[in-house]
Amino acid sequence: MPASINRNDPEMNCRGSVKTAKEGSQMKKIIFLGWLVAFLPAMVFAQEKIEAPVWNVGDKWVFTGDGTIEVMQVDQNGYVMNFLDSICVIERQGFNKIIFDKSTLQRSYSLEGEKRRKYSMGLKNIFNFPFSPGKQWKHAYSAQPIIPKGYRTSRGIPTLDYYENIRVLGWEDIGVKGGKFRALKIEFISGHKEFMSGSMPGPASEDKGYYWYSPEVKYFVKRQYDKALTDGHKEIFDWELSSFKLKK
Repeated sequence: MPASINRNDPEMNCRGSVKTAKEGSQMKKIIFLGWLVAFLPAMVFAQEKIEAPVWNVGDKWVFTGDGTIEVMQVDQNGYVMNFLDSICVIERQGFNKIIFDKSTLQRSYSLEGEKRRKYSMGLKNIFNFPFSPGKQWKHAYSAQPIIPKGYRTSRGIPTLDYYENIRVLGWEDIGVKGGKFRALKIEFISGHKEFMSGSMPGPASEDKGYYWYSPEVKYFVKRQYDKALTDGHKEIFDWELSSFKLKK
C-alpha cells in the first residue's frame, strides 16, 4: 500500500515552494532572454552613428540629367565643391561653388571668385553629421525662391521665410542607376510661411521629400519628392546617382 503524503508536512511544503520559485525564476530568465533577442538588435541599430566621410580632390558624383558635383579643393577647414547646372539647380541654390564644413559637412560659405560669403540659403544643413536613425534638426532662412530659367514669369519674386525640418528615418537597401547600396533614408520637409505680394497675401506652402545617403558612395544616391510637387517638373526635383569616382 503506497505511503500517504502529508500535505501539511512543513518540509514538503518548503521543497514545493523552492521548486516553484526556481521554475518562476527560470521562466523570468527565458522571457528576459527572449526580450533581448527581439530588441537588442533594434537598440544597437538605433544607437549606430555614421561619422562625416573624408572627401578628396577629384571625388566626383554624376546624377541623372548630367548633374555633376565634384570636390575641387580641400584645406584644414573644409571642402570646395563645384556644382554644375542641369538638375543640380536646386542642390546648388544659385551657387556654382559651395564650401562644406569638414566635421559636419554643413554648408558654411558660398564662393564667388576668391570672395567667400557666409552661406544662409536652403539645404545649409541637409548634411549634419554624425547621422543616426531618429536624429532630427531644423533650419530657417529668408530668401527669394529659386525659379529655374524657363519657369519664370513677369511677376516680381517675393522674399519668403523658409523652414526645413529634417529627420533620419533608418536604413534601406536601394537600387539606382549607379548600383545597389545600403543607405540611410532622410525625410526632408521644406516650406514657407504666408507672404505679401503687392496688396494680396500669398499662401503658405510645404513639401516633403526624401534623400538617401550611402557611406560607401560618401554622398546621397537619390532624392525624391512627393508627386504633387514634381508633377510636370520631375527632372528638376528628383534625381539618382548614375556613377561616382572616389580618389584615395
